[in-house]
Amino acid sequence: MATLFHDPFCPHSRFARLALAEHGIATTLIAEKPWERRDDFLILNPAGTLPVFVDDTELVVTGAGGLAAFLSETTDPVSATRRLMPDDIAERVEVRRLLDWFNGKFYEEVSGYLVAEKIHKRYMPTGAGGGSPDMAAIRAARSNIRYHLRYIGFLLGRRNCLAGDELTYADLAAAGHLSCADYLGDVPWDESEAARQWYARMKSRPAFRALLSERVAGIAPAASYADLDF
Repeated sequence: MATLFHDPFCPHSRFARLALAEHGIATTLIAEKPWERRDDFLILNPAGTLPVFVDDTELVVTGAGGLAAFLSETTDPVSATRRLMPDDIAERVEVRRLLDWFNGKFYEEVSGYLVAEKIHKRYMPTGAGGGSPDMAAIRAARSNIRYHLRYIGFLLGRRNCLAGDELTYADLAAAGHLSCADYLGDVPWDESEAARQWYARMKSRPAFRALLSERVAGIAPAASYADLDF
């Protein structure tokens, strides 16, 4: 069976789990703490980042973008009912643009700060960056998420999903990142009704069930997290 090295509240890992689940690809999940820099893990991915997917042939695929490309090249062409990368070149460009937006910009401005400061620092040794959360970083993330929600609402004013009328990797990336912020109660859903309704559709999908069951010891999820009708 294929294996996914992940962290339950790494937004990129959550995207990987959603993408694999949408394709019906069963995986063995191995929780990894990248700050520990285990030798066996670094052999798989010298960058020491998550996620890392190892397929049945022991091919190693690193990163959220790498996994999306791998799946679109190997699984999408033979799985039309679960196709997550469009045929049309302009639509494919848009999916890739939004993948970069959420896995890059949104992570660097919102989800990366929230997860690092409110979750990961609890478990990291001081020498690896652990300690008290940086409240300035958290405040910046809470401010930044507002315009990202408005941008999602803008996209949905023209489309059924983020990159077009059908579900794509772009939706999975956005939902993976938002799910981490939603757990922590840091998504002001009243900023965009369109974004809220889209996310309600996303987390109602079967692929989302495993994510919604995840918990952080000592941090209860926000009331909206597992509520499909929030």
